[in-house]
Amino acid sequence: MFILGLTGSIGMGKSVTASFFREAGVPVHDSDAVVHRLYEGEAVGPVEAAFPGVTVAGKIDRGKLAERLVGRPEAIKQLEAIVHPLVRTVSDRFIGENEARGARVIVLDIPLLFETGRDNKVDAVVVVSAPADVQRARVLKRPGMTAEKLDALLARQMSDAEKRARAHFVVDSSRSFDSARAQVHGILRAVASLPGRRIG
Repeated sequence: MFILGLTGSIGMGKSVTASFFREAGVPVHDSDAVVHRLYEGEAVGPVEAAFPGVTVAGKIDRGKLAERLVGRPEAIKQLEAIVHPLVRTVSDRFIGENEARGARVIVLDIPLLFETGRDNKVDAVVVVSAPADVQRARVLKRPGMTAEKLDALLARQMSDAEKRARAHFVVDSSRSFDSARAQVHGILRAVASLPGRRIG
């Protein structure tokens, strides 16, 4: 089984690209979606214990949690130490289940793929990218987003240039959906005959 790691900075079009892999019949593990589920279940207790008052109606309130993290790198590390192992457990289960089903290719959609070292657990990395002005225009259209918030988010992530330099494949999302879709199909053709080389 060949494991593709899919990543890209905020506003680069990673979610749309993931949808094109799904459309092509490839199982996709969405780490962000897993975090959302954990914030309504398994992660509630430990996160509330570390950051009292961020739970509303039995779920982690992401807005309240975000307020507690602003300008506090040590708090972000503390949260990641709680959440990342839980996400990895779900991810490993996804890999095992698809291996058992005989899936030929799967995708792990992980925003912080390089930052968390998960690139060592995949066979090839796909980075979704677009010019910086396109990225900023997309992100600043989001409700509640400001230039200051965007700059703070980008400061916590590896630069797009470094991600592209470390990628096996780059999807340019600045053109049409059809272009991005065609790039995804090109990647799938390229890996179709390659053996999986996943490190345990």
